[in-house]
Amino acid sequence: MDWLVDPNIWLSFLTLTLLEIILGIDNLIFIAIVVTRLPPEQRAMARRLGLTLALVMRLALLASIAWIMRLTTPIFEIADHAVSWRDLILICGGVFLLYKGTAEIHALIDGEDSKEDHVKGKATLSRVIGTIILLDLVFSLDSVITAVGMVDNLWVMSSAVIVAVIVMLVASAPVADFIHRHPTVKMLALSFLLLIGVVLVADGFGVHIPKGFVYAAIGFSLLVESLNLLHRKRAGRDEG
Repeated sequence: MDWLVDPNIWLSFLTLTLLEIILGIDNLIFIAIVVTRLPPEQRAMARRLGLTLALVMRLALLASIAWIMRLTTPIFEIADHAVSWRDLILICGGVFLLYKGTAEIHALIDGEDSKEDHVKGKATLSRVIGTIILLDLVFSLDSVITAVGMVDNLWVMSSAVIVAVIVMLVASAPVADFIHRHPTVKMLALSFLLLIGVVLVADGFGVHIPKGFVYAAIGFSLLVESLNLLHRKRAGRDEG
């Protein structure tokens, strides 16, 4: 039980938890946007189920650390770049994000209200959950590899992942409602997904883009959009 009073263990846990929450932001945004295709009464269940599946996948991957490490072993080369199964998963996930983000932007600009999807009900819920599972796999793999690279204690890694997903579960409804109420924020969130898709594809091809730059750009964009929202709110109050 010495680990309970070891400050290094607690520091590792807090650092990894914070990092897992930050890495989970893109997953949270993706789920918030995808579930808007569902009828309102099904959205909360889809968000909870999607994040629960993400937690299960991350814990399962952590329990298979040896297998995870083998995913980074090169399987073939392209133009002197060694490609592993992890690279292939990141590339496929990035391409899927680019496709999904582009499709959602197209639907938003064209003003599609997805009435056909709403009529289909159960089938639509199944498709949304399936989409969430596919992207959860990509995000979970990236998250677990990051955790394994930072900490060598399985209990610390598992605890950090559990706490991070619980935070995401609590934040999922407010984030989804906020995105749904503000179309410009939804467009910004979709742009984030496109950016993350590019980062995943680049990473898969061996071009590493520091996540700090990506999240700094996202943070700056959110700051500008927050100022725009405050300006529109004040302008509407003055007109009233």
